[in-house]
Amino acid sequence: MSADRPSRSTEAFFGRRRGKALKPRQAALYDAQLPLLRIPIEAGPAPESLGALFSGNPEIIRLEIGFGGGEHLIREALHSPQMGFIGVEPFINSMAKCLANATDAGLENLRVYDDDATQLLDWMPSASIDEIDLLYPDPWPKFKHWKRRFVNQANLDRFARVLKPGGRFRFASDIDTYVNWTLQHIDRHPRFEWTARSADDWRKPYEGWHGTRYEAKAHREGRTPAYLTFKRI
Repeated sequence: MSADRPSRSTEAFFGRRRGKALKPRQAALYDAQLPLLRIPIEAGPAPESLGALFSGNPEIIRLEIGFGGGEHLIREALHSPQMGFIGVEPFINSMAKCLANATDAGLENLRVYDDDATQLLDWMPSASIDEIDLLYPDPWPKFKHWKRRFVNQANLDRFARVLKPGGRFRFASDIDTYVNWTLQHIDRHPRFEWTARSADDWRKPYEGWHGTRYEAKAHREGRTPAYLTFKRI
């Protein structure tokens, strides 16, 4: 097996699954809401349209991989109630926080998945997603761990399959080596093009951007984020 496509059994793209014990309310909402919002990929094949996963059957579907506490995901879902949002987060504590905040916000256009995003991507129908967000992913900064970075040719193949033609893949990071890594992988992939036409296109945050706690940490520590957008061609 090549270093560009790690095996889930030995080299997951994510780290630990659990942190501190959940607070009682978080634990209760996790137990109650996860079964309702989780996409049960093990139950059978995906519907022809992912809109069928939502009560409103939306035509536009957005996917966020590794949403942390869900701050960006929830804001986007609140701002665009006509769209369907799918969030992937294997870390139990982050999932619990997101579910609590989603419940408080009364979201009805959110579904989640709590395991390896590659499993969900492989389950999805072709050309079923309008946008994929990978925002401040784990940079795996040590050279020996770079093969665990989520951006690789195999996962870009997955993105190209599930994205609709013209769909967007957005990547934000404050780690220069990961930004360069992503640009190099995109340059080698025939189904994506970088949409930037000037430096402002990657220096300025996305339109309507509210920031994330990871971004705030980057600014505090003197790192400059990059905001990359790629189009599926």
